[in-house]
Amino acid sequence: MRCYAVLDTNVIVSALLSSKADAATVQVLQKLFSDSFCPLISKEIMAEYTEVLHRAKFHFSPAIVEDLLFAIEEKAEFVVPTPSGAILPDMKDLPFYEVVMEKQTDEAYLVTGNQKHFPAEPFIVTAREFLEILDGKEK
Repeated sequence: MRCYAVLDTNVIVSALLSSKADAATVQVLQKLFSDSFCPLISKEIMAEYTEVLHRAKFHFSPAIVEDLLFAIEEKAEFVVPTPSGAILPDMKDLPFYEVVMEKQTDEAYLVTGNQKHFPAEPFIVTAREFLEILDGKEK
């Protein structure tokens, strides 16, 4: 069975900001590029990725951002989520939650650095926890 993941924007930003190759967020992006899982996106998620990664405060190279966004779109499964009616502490996180909920018939995870922004569910995991899940599948 294929493993799916919605990557919260904070995971991508953390990976791009990290200077440590062994950081969990960096390793998650590496796993993305090695096709260890299929990212899940929606138009709302891609819009947020685009807006946040282009923020001047991060000083990310526009070429790197565009290459990363292109790669995510190429590898991802596009999902049109059903409105869940869920109320989250930060409602800007709702598109991420609704996309992962749409794929709960498969093995799908929401990978985030802000677990407190989501309900306590076993499929909402940190980058480190997601790496452990993937490592268990590769053995």
